[in-house]
Order: sequence, then C-alpha cells, then structure tokens
Amino acid sequence: MRSRVLSGLAWTGFSQVGMQVTRIAVALLVARLLTPSEYGLAAMALVFSSLVLIFSDLALGAALVQRKTITDMDRNSAFWVSVTSGLLFTVLGVALSGPVARLYGQPDAQPLLAALSCTFLISALAATQQSLMLRDMDFRRLEMLPVAGALIGGAVGVVAAALGAGAWAIITQQIVAITITTILMWVRSDWRPGLQVSRASLRDLWGFSAPLLGQRLLYYVQQNGDRFLIGRFVGTAALGVYAIAYNTILVPAARLGGPLQRVFAPTFSRMQDEPERIAVAWARIMRFVAAVSVPALLGLAVVAPDFVHVVLGDRWREAAPIITILAWVGILQALQSLNVDILMARDRTPTIFRFSLLFTATHVVAFIIGVQWGVIGVAAAYAISSTLVEPALTVVAARALNVSPWMFFRAVSGVFQAGFAMAATVLLTRILLENAGIGVAARLLACIVVGILTFVPLLAWRAPQVTDDVRDLLRRRRGGSTPGPVLTQATALES
Repeated sequence: MRSRVLSGLAWTGFSQVGMQVTRIAVALLVARLLTPSEYGLAAMALVFSSLVLIFSDLALGAALVQRKTITDMDRNSAFWVSVTSGLLFTVLGVALSGPVARLYGQPDAQPLLAALSCTFLISALAATQQSLMLRDMDFRRLEMLPVAGALIGGAVGVVAAALGAGAWAIITQQIVAITITTILMWVRSDWRPGLQVSRASLRDLWGFSAPLLGQRLLYYVQQNGDRFLIGRFVGTAALGVYAIAYNTILVPAARLGGPLQRVFAPTFSRMQDEPERIAVAWARIMRFVAAVSVPALLGLAVVAPDFVHVVLGDRWREAAPIITILAWVGILQALQSLNVDILMARDRTPTIFRFSLLFTATHVVAFIIGVQWGVIGVAAAYAISSTLVEPALTVVAARALNVSPWMFFRAVSGVFQAGFAMAATVLLTRILLENAGIGVAARLLACIVVGILTFVPLLAWRAPQVTDDVRDLLRRRRGGSTPGPVLTQATALES
C-alpha cells in the first residue's frame, strides 16, 4: 500500500504539473485571442457540458472502486449502463440546446451546446476503464493519458483561436481533449466489456451509487449556479470576466485536490475498516495541501491587480477584485478535497447526499442575493456562503472517522498563521514599491520573491510538522524504516 500510494503521488504530481502548465498556458493564450464576450459565450456552453462529469457513468464507477470485491459481471453491467446513459444524454443535449440557449437569451450558444453534447457518449465509453484503473491504483496510465489529451486539445484550441474561431476555439479544445483521452483509455486498458448485464449486479452497485449521483447533481447546481445567473441577468461580457477569475483561482484549487482524490479514494476504500489510520493520513495530507494552497492563493489575492495586468492584459482588469475575493473560496475548497472520499470509503453516501442538500441550498441562495450587485456581489456572496458551509463538511467527515474535528483544524492552523503573515508582508511590499514608482512587472516579480522568502521560514517555525512529514516520506521512499515524529500514533500509509 505504501509503495502504491507513493508511486501514485509521484505520477499524479508529475501529470498535474504537466496538466496545469498546459491548461494555464492554453487559457492565457486563448484569453488574449478572444474578447470577454466570446469567452463568456463559451463559458455558457461549458456550464451545460459539465454535466458530462456527472452522467458519464451514473456514479457506478465509484462503486467499482469502493467495493471490496467485484466480478466481471459488475464491470460489464456498469459499462453498458454508462454507454446507454451517455447516448441518451447526447440525444437530450442536442434536443435541449435550443431551449437552453433561449433561456440564456443567447441564441448563438445553441450550436455550441449541441456540439458539446457528443461528449456525453464519448466520455461514457471510457468511464469504466478509468474506474478500473483507479481501483487497481494504476496511476501511471490513469494520469498520463489525460495529459496527452489535454496537450492535443490545447494545441487545437490555440490554433482555432488564432484563426478567428472565437468561442468555438474553446469548444473544439474540449471535444478534442475528451476524444483523445477516450481513445487512449481503450488502447491502454487491458479490460474489454462482454455483452452480459446483470440486474443483481446493478442493484448492488446502484445501492451505493444512487445517493452519490444525487450529490453530484446538487454539486453541479452549486458549481454552475453562479455562472448561469451572471450569464442570464448580467450578460456575456460580465460572465467572461467572472469565468476568467474563476478559472484562475477555483479551477487550479480543484486540480490540486483532484490528484489526491484519485490516489486516496482507492486507498481509503482499502482501509475502510480502520478509521484511525484514515484519520492520521487525512490530517497529514491536508497539512500538505494547506502548505501549497494557502500561500499561493493568499499571495495571488494580494497581487491580483498586477497579475491581471501582466499575465491577462488590461482588457481583463475587472477580474482583479473577483480574483481577490475568490482566493478565499479556493482555499476552503482545497482543504475539503478528501472529505467526500472519506465518507465514500466509510459507506456514508446517504450522509453525502443529505449534506449536499444543505450545501447547495446555501450557495444558491447566496448567488441569488449576490447577483443583485453584479459579478463582485456574486463572488462576495460565494465567499460568505463557503465560510459557513465548507468547514461543516470537515466536521461530518471527522465524525465518520470517530475523531474530533479539532484534529484537522490543529493540523492546518500553523500553516494559516504563516500564510497570513506572508500575505501581510507581500501587501506591504507591493504598497511600498507602487509608491516608489516601480513598474508593474518588476513589482509582481519582487512580491513573488518576497512571498517565498517570507513563507518558508514562517512555515518551518509555525508548522514544523510539514518539514517532518517531507523528511519521513523521503526516508520511506528510499526504503528507510525509522518512523518520523508524526507517525508515533499510527502508520498511515503502510499496510
């Protein structure tokens, strides 16, 4: 288990570096080639297309990962139900593209929505293979194949934008990336579906997956409600500004948690009868996540105006205050990235669904209130509602493990102390340099350097456990056997 976890972290880390560099580079290039209205129009279509992530396998893949044993009949049944669902939603997507575009008040979105509907079926064709790779903890193939898809899709998207394709550049990028990934999943997978489907297998899998599918639907409403309301009531240009800020902050925060979820979802499932070991691993992992996300997002919040000017260009200057506000949302979301996986491992999918009802209702009410003040109002409302509900999920996960939630909060408190002190230092540096007349690019670079030089010693002082954890993992990676100080209670990553 230890070897697989460390290998998984290595492969996911490597792939995410490549994926993030690719996505950021493509997003910045496309943003410079498109107008805010074109970017906003594509964002409207992508709100609809993100349903693909929900209906690609009807959450049956999560059941394949969580179950202690599965049969070939389980695999076949999950595959054919997923493909049938993908075909159905492709047809529905094309049929509903016109009404959805009219709901937005943007008829130009109709062909974009229709084109993206094909990704329901394309994604479904590889959903079972992807779940089986995750169950087997085959992280090398699981991580590298989407990277190849993202690279090819990104290249196509940039070329299309340069040729004047407008919003179609982003749509084409999405379709190509998903298609290439699906093809590679089939080429590299060792499993092929049979023609049998078992009702008994589906009943067993569906008992676990049904509440999780409901949770994913609610999460979709929460994740896209803000953009739908902005596109409907404020306009495409405003949505483009909000979307670029959202992609700058919240998408990378989600990408940080995604690799961890892929590694630890099967790991926690194999440890599902040992909640104490899961709790120790959870605290350590989230301390790592905090050590990365807190300084990065707090620092970006402070330098947002300079970042937008240098990286995105002046046409996106209205995104700066939104980036500053959403940074706090990104931190909160990054720190919740394993909570649902813990509840799934402990077979608490009904709890996930019940919490999601509260979670979604709180956010949607906040969005409806905030849209009265435009995009900044929506961002501020999102930050407030996230502060209210995100920590509650930590409490729910802790109870599922029979530990105090203060175990988690104590694990990350030192990182937050170092992060806020760093942010204050960077803010003071930026003000002094601005008053001194230093150019924007030089000021941004200086703030980054000051932030790094300030945070590292502060982290070593206020959260020395992070250094201890790094040393312990390196020692174990080299084959050492002496446990570090954080493993005196339990050995979280061994079996």
